Amino acid sequence: MSDRQTHFGFQTVDEDEKAGMVHGVFSRVASRYDVMNDLMSAGIHRIWKNAMMDWLAPRNGQRLLDVAGGTGDIAFRFLDRAPGAEVTVCDMTESMLVEGRKRAEAERLADSLSWVTGDAMALPFADNSFDRYTISFGIRNVTRIPDALAEAFRVLRPGGRLMVLEFSQLPVPAMQWAYDRYSFNVIPALGQMVANDRDSYQYLVESIRRFPDQDAFAALIGEAGFERVQYRNMSMGIAALHSGWKL
Repeated sequence: MSDRQTHFGFQTVDEDEKAGMVHGVFSRVASRYDVMNDLMSAGIHRIWKNAMMDWLAPRNGQRLLDVAGGTGDIAFRFLDRAPGAEVTVCDMTESMLVEGRKRAEAERLADSLSWVTGDAMALPFADNSFDRYTISFGIRNVTRIPDALAEAFRVLRPGGRLMVLEFSQLPVPAMQWAYDRYSFNVIPALGQMVANDRDSYQYLVESIRRFPDQDAFAALIGEAGFERVQYRNMSMGIAALHSGWKL
């Protein structure tokens, strides 16, 4: 048992237990993950991911590491815009990677794609290996966020760029209250109907509320060594895009 504790949704758990609990959540929801993303966001997550690509501006010849990207959404978008790039998808949950490899794009882009099981806090890659690092709706599930950001910094080459898409906080309290009512009352019920799994989606909603707000997370990125740290709110702050450079 660890002496250090962290949160799993609204629960307090030992740090050495959280990774296994998160792994269990994503193993259970993997087969319905993309469908549930569409239902939970009314498809708006696709607009956010396209905005991520607009800001990231993929280029041929770049090497991208997409962490917690098991179903391939970011990888496929990156390669659609830069067919001459190379992408490595890294996810701690093998069943998520299996779902990604099943998609039609995976076969079409197979020569440019690799799939690796790994932990964001201890990436199985050498220093200075990638030009770009992305993580989309994954970093809030990491046990120690500063460790994951430090690993992102380590594996990026000088001049490399980090980009994070994550749920965030609405700046107007009344709007946040209304969004909370939707999240806690609708999303777990959708999870029960579509994936027969209310508890996993209850955790995912709770994990959003425990994640740092935009300014606090931007500060963590800076503390990891990144410079020119910026963020852009998506849909008034329901989600946010964060960018930082290894200079």
